[in-house]
This record gives sequence, structure tokens and C-alpha cells, in this order.
Amino acid sequence: MKLVIISHTEHYVRDGQIVGWGPTINEINHLAKDFEIIWHVAVLHEGMAPPSALPYTSERIRFVPIVPFGGARLLDKLGILAKAPSVFRTVRDVLQQADVFQFRAPTGIGIWLIPYLSWFSGKRGWFKYAGNWAQEHPPLGYRWQRFFLKHLQRKKVTINGSWPGQPAHCLSFENPCLTEQDRQDGAIALEEKSFRSPWRLCFVGRLETAKGVGRILDALAAFPEPEPIEVVHFVGDGPERAKFERQAKELPVSVEFHGFLPRERVFEIYRQCHFFLLPSDSEGFPKVIAEAANFGCIPVVSDVSSIPHYIRHRENGFLWTGKSTFGEILQEALSTKSESLKEIAAQARAMAGLFTFERYGRRIQSDILEKK
Repeated sequence: MKLVIISHTEHYVRDGQIVGWGPTINEINHLAKDFEIIWHVAVLHEGMAPPSALPYTSERIRFVPIVPFGGARLLDKLGILAKAPSVFRTVRDVLQQADVFQFRAPTGIGIWLIPYLSWFSGKRGWFKYAGNWAQEHPPLGYRWQRFFLKHLQRKKVTINGSWPGQPAHCLSFENPCLTEQDRQDGAIALEEKSFRSPWRLCFVGRLETAKGVGRILDALAAFPEPEPIEVVHFVGDGPERAKFERQAKELPVSVEFHGFLPRERVFEIYRQCHFFLLPSDSEGFPKVIAEAANFGCIPVVSDVSSIPHYIRHRENGFLWTGKSTFGEILQEALSTKSESLKEIAAQARAMAGLFTFERYGRRIQSDILEKK
């Protein structure tokens, strides 16, 4: 079976080799064993690739570039329309060679490609909606794509979480991020980890207010006295990084900003840390929560979207509901008895078993491709 994947995943050229955003490329590399050929239609950017970008590892995968589209400015969003004919021709030509498609939403080109793939392409396929399926006030384009996928077509849609009134064609699906070897390594990391101060904390993601970076720094500053925290790691980058670095210099604890890191180095930070922090405004279900939990790094995260479908307060993590400050929930986590934290970490690691590539591949075959 031949698969075409259509996405907004950013690709670059590094030392003559095509590389792309690590989590997506890793997922596609693991899917390659289940398909004769995978074409990935996605954007190719100029400039330097971030360290987190990865190459394809299978000769069965063929990258098909399209021009970059979208952006923060209104002019950038309108530019999607000018680039639409070129993108459409590329998608149509590759689709003719494939047996099945996967479209990864939400994204700017989804406004018109989702109707085309649903009604006019004549191909089997499914849509992967990676955003917050229950977001109350999404951007207009995202709202339209979610409405169309729910009500105006009947191809399978994989979503984060399980929701009341969920249509039968919308399937709750975990986004994969772990290998069986990762699971074994995580078991060793948890066994060797002692949940006693001094504490090591980490954040992985975009460095921006919406992800809760400012809340973490405010929480550290608001502690009544310096907590026994050895270090707080921030992995990632973003336009607000310089502001956060200035704020961190005023804190009584050690804070390290690493920028983007390769997957192996991020996993090493998870191995070292006791708690993973993500007090964000809105999410689907971030893979980083499952990755951290796999290595015994206890999630201290927002009670938003599908996160509480997997993280239960004081059972396998700590949920911040917004009814108190994030600092209060963080202090609750740090003051919990060592024996209880060890059990919470074990339960978190058990939850992470839902996010393996092997399980994801089996579910695609059984729940999507074998059911028409």
C-alpha cells in the first residue's frame, strides 16, 4: 500500500540532506515499515535547520516539497491563496500515485484541501487533527476545519482525547513518541531515580507566554523562601526567550536555557529530572508529557483539553486547574512524600505505554485501513 502524507511540517537542507521537525519525521520513519512507499508533501524552508530536526531513515520515504505558506501577519495568511494553485497541483499529482492519504490538520491549506480530499479526490484516507479538539475559541480557520471534519465528511479523523458526543468517525488516538527501547530505558531510569531534594525540574516546548514559561518563572520567584531546587531546565526556543532569560537572572535558583536539542539530549534531561512543567493555556496532548513520564519525570501540567484524560491529580501527576496559582500546585508537588512521588512516577510511566510507535502502527492498520 502506498501512502501520501500532507502536512505543514517544516523541512530544511542540512549538509545536503533533507531534515524536518523531529517528532513528525520520527513518526513517519516508524510508519515506513508498514507501507510500500510514503510520500510526504510538506514545506521546504531556506535557512539553518534547528538541532531537533531529523533526517528520514528509510528509502521508502520520499519528500515532496511545497512552498512555505502562512504566518502571523494578515498579509502572510492572504498569501496562502496565492500559493494555493501550486500546492494543489503538487498534492493532486502525488495523490494520483497513492492508495491512501493522511492529512495533518489544522493548517492554513486545510481550509480548501480538506474539502477536496473529502469530496473530490476519490481516495481512501484519514485526517489527523493534532490540535485541541475541544478548544472553545480557536482561530477562525481552525474552527472551520474542525467543523468540516466533524459534520461535513465521514472519513476517519484521529483526535486527542475522548469527548462527549464524539462522532463515530472521529477516533481517539494517541500521538506516538516512544520506541520499545525507550520504554526499557525509562524503566531503568525510574528504578534508579530517588525522589528527594534537591529537585531538578524541566520544561520542553516553545518559549512563549501561552506555553506557561512566564508562569513557571513567576512560581519560582513567589516561593516564600528558596526551595531546595538544584536546577530548572528550559529546552526550546521562541521570540520571548531573551525576556525570560532576563527574568530568570533574578531568581534564587539555577535556570538553564538550552535552546533546541536533539531527541537524545532531551531524553537525558528527562532521566535527570524529577518533574516536568507545562502550565500552558491550550494543548492537544503534547508528546513531551508522555516522553517525560516514560523516564519517571512527573508531569505538573495544565488541566486543559485532553490532558486530564491521561493525567490524574496526585495519581500519575499534578494538574493545575487555574483556581490557584501555578506556584501553589508546584509547591504541593515538591512537598509530597518521597514514597508517594515514586508511586506517582510509576503510574505516569505506565500511562506513557499508550504512546509507543508500535501501538500506533497497529491501530492504523486495524482501526483505519482495515475498516472502510
